Amino acid sequence: MMTDPVADLLSRIRNASMARHELTRVPANKLKKNIALLLKAEGYVADVRQEEWGPQKHQTLTIVLKYGEDRTSAFQGIRRVSRPGRRVYVRHDQIPRVLSGLGISIISTSTGLMSDKEARRRKLGGELLCEVW
Repeated sequence: MMTDPVADLLSRIRNASMARHELTRVPANKLKKNIALLLKAEGYVADVRQEEWGPQKHQTLTIVLKYGEDRTSAFQGIRRVSRPGRRVYVRHDQIPRVLSGLGISIISTSTGLMSDKEARRRKLGGELLCEVW
């Protein structure tokens, strides 16, 4: 039984990027799909597809990673902030800036997942899921 599917998603993306894989597959659910789509919108991954894969035809997310000219990853690091054992909630005026605005935070708000810039603009707080830089 997996206790933290978001940490699993971030670890799989980080490990595939460090190994210079072209893509990674993770078991699909709505939260993981929304996180991956937000990473795509912010330019950290190239593509996200939901498809059936494997002999049992399980729903998986295929995340195509993005690299630069010299095969460096589009992101330097990715870190889980709020964990099952220690939830981290922030108000809109307390959302931390990642590397002085060069990175993003992903926040789960009452109107869905969004980046820190969008949450500040809409004046929404919520659970600080992860940081990407």
